[in-house]
Amino acid sequence: MSKQYETVIGLEVHVELATKTKIFCGCSTAFGGEPNAHTCPVCTGMPGSLPVLNKKVVEYAVAVGLATNCEITRFCKFDRKNYFYPDNPQNYQISQLYLPICRNGGIEIETVAGKKTVGIHEIHMEEDAGKLVHDEWDDCSLVDYNRSGVPLIEIVSEPDMRSAEEVIAYLDKLRLIIQYLGASDCKLQEGSMRADVNLSVREAGAEKFGTRTEMKNLNSFKAIARAIEGERARQIELLEEGKAVVQETRRWDDNKEYSYAMRSKEDAQDYRYFPEPDLPPVVIGEEWLAKIKSRQPELRTEKLARYKKEFDIPEYDARILTESKHMADLFEAATAVCGKPKKVSNWLMVETMRLLKEAEMEPEDISFSPENLAKLISLTDAGTINSTVAKEVFEHIFREDTDPEKYVEEKGLKTVHDEGALRTVIQKVMEENPQSVEDYRNGKEKALGFLVGQTMKAMKGKANPGLVNQILREALKA
Repeated sequence: MSKQYETVIGLEVHVELATKTKIFCGCSTAFGGEPNAHTCPVCTGMPGSLPVLNKKVVEYAVAVGLATNCEITRFCKFDRKNYFYPDNPQNYQISQLYLPICRNGGIEIETVAGKKTVGIHEIHMEEDAGKLVHDEWDDCSLVDYNRSGVPLIEIVSEPDMRSAEEVIAYLDKLRLIIQYLGASDCKLQEGSMRADVNLSVREAGAEKFGTRTEMKNLNSFKAIARAIEGERARQIELLEEGKAVVQETRRWDDNKEYSYAMRSKEDAQDYRYFPEPDLPPVVIGEEWLAKIKSRQPELRTEKLARYKKEFDIPEYDARILTESKHMADLFEAATAVCGKPKKVSNWLMVETMRLLKEAEMEPEDISFSPENLAKLISLTDAGTINSTVAKEVFEHIFREDTDPEKYVEEKGLKTVHDEGALRTVIQKVMEENPQSVEDYRNGKEKALGFLVGQTMKAMKGKANPGLVNQILREALKA
């Protein structure tokens, strides 16, 4: 009988904070830009330059700590983590080892198996390193220090996860919390959220953890899931063959779906940590903490409960709308203007989602105003335009944030309610389609749909479908 194995997973999640300037200097944190354009003596590690802490970094770190149920360290310090690498200009990184800003937290995740709490060991503040660009053509490596000194928080979980599904649920919950706080955009593809996976396997029922490996280079949820499955299988294979798992850092290649050993895993003593001499301790007093607490927004879990109660929309709709803070804000603002939550929800859930998918966009990329969506709903409800025209107008709202009232007026798209004009067109349609008229009179209901369609076509889609239906039935009975 083959052995059963259990996977044990802990994560180190690095999140780039949404400050306008770096953690210890006034350089821009904007993504992109010419290489080495967002730099100064501090973030390039020039001798004699001194760091000055960005207050906003501390506030974001505390906000994330509060939202993840952590204890806030009221007296915390920075430490130097020494290592020598071309992307690390000072030859050390300013981080926190001994007194991290947040400790002993946890968040609840939902999986198919039910709810579970994943513990958060600590959250600490640190600076990002630069970026190495490997030029294979010239066989050299170039360094871009634009990212050097960009503020990070590292969220270290407890080894509480047991599957790829739990890891994705945890990351998704964390991402939403941080986005709702406005602390980061958490775009994995741009590197503003990066996860390193610490994974080990052990025989089911064993008390002791197995030897863990750390996997890097994971820039999408799918890559993380594949890496977990791949590494789990690799470690089990080693154990089945009677070999030992080596504690090391591995690099995941998502194209080949395989991980490669990078270096043996370091421990804290390898970095020769010592207190950062150029920065004073950070003291978080009652008043400052109360101010940060008062600014905490409504998070997704509370929003979900409120939407179902206040707007009476189904659980499924509420989940989709709150999956993105931007979408949730849009929903609330449009509802505040027109007072029709279910209709706003329908436009966002159906047409908006369809157009986002077609354009390969994310909900964060939506640029139309809630006022224009609310105006479109009002125009449709008043019967000024029909549903076919409304969809056409919405595409312009989605792409160019067009004012629907002006667009309808300029293009002459208002619904025709003039019975006389409709009767004239219907008479012509019936004369041109005698077979369909006969089919309907012989009991073929489908023929009516065809005649309605022909009338709408003749009216360039601007007729009131209900009225067309009503007049057609009368004319066909005559």
